[in-house]
Amino acid sequence: MDTLSAVALGALQGITEFLPVSSSGHLAIGQHLLGWREPHLFFDVCLHLGTFLAVAVVFRNDLVQLVRGGFLWIRSPRKALHPSPDPSVRIFWLVALGTVPTAVIGFAFKDLVEHLFGSLSAVGWNLILTGSLLYLTRRLGRGPERDALHIRWWEAVLVGIAQGFAVAPGISRSGTTIAVALFLGFQRQWAGRFSFLLFVPAVVGAILLEVLDLKVLPASEIGPIAAGTFVAAVTGYGALRMLLKVVKQGRFYVFAPYCWALGVLCLVRAWLT
Repeated sequence: MDTLSAVALGALQGITEFLPVSSSGHLAIGQHLLGWREPHLFFDVCLHLGTFLAVAVVFRNDLVQLVRGGFLWIRSPRKALHPSPDPSVRIFWLVALGTVPTAVIGFAFKDLVEHLFGSLSAVGWNLILTGSLLYLTRRLGRGPERDALHIRWWEAVLVGIAQGFAVAPGISRSGTTIAVALFLGFQRQWAGRFSFLLFVPAVVGAILLEVLDLKVLPASEIGPIAAGTFVAAVTGYGALRMLLKVVKQGRFYVFAPYCWALGVLCLVRAWLT
């Protein structure tokens, strides 16, 4: 792995992690074009660490509230079920509920996901699916929208299930979770916030699992991986700010044509090779 390739993939990760176009799908495509026949999963996880840092900066107040809610909930678990719970406890409880199905699906399909990273046709079909989901959000009107205090537990679970299936390359994590949240009637800004709060435990868990599986990391790869991670953090910050504006404006569907076009190109490329 050379530094230039790592930086290019870091920029690709940073931009596509938050825009609803599937960062994993773009990384799989990028690695395919670079001739990497086996998925560099540890490198992918390090790039996710970079984008996690972007989330930590943008949502720093929400993360403080999430941690506070966790401590309060541990002291009194019934607080989450109170008719008028502390907002921080409620947010922690909803994120915890959404994280469970993500973890279950991630563990159950870990081997399948690793296989899909090497399949360009699978990435193509998943991108088309992502685009179709995004396009459906265009019909959402301005009906009653609910914030964290009015979200039901099973709705948090559904969003978590959506995030679980987004481990497959080509299915956008942000696109899927925000779209499902909008379909359920979440307030637009809360849909974006909840999506990225769910991202935190998911990416931390993925990093820990990959570190535990790591046997030997060649010294020559440390520099490129560090450079790619830094670039992912910087570009991710800008992309995240842009996405939040798009969600607030209700124009989430504008990314659908891009996903469709890229998906078709992947299918054509896979058919020709």
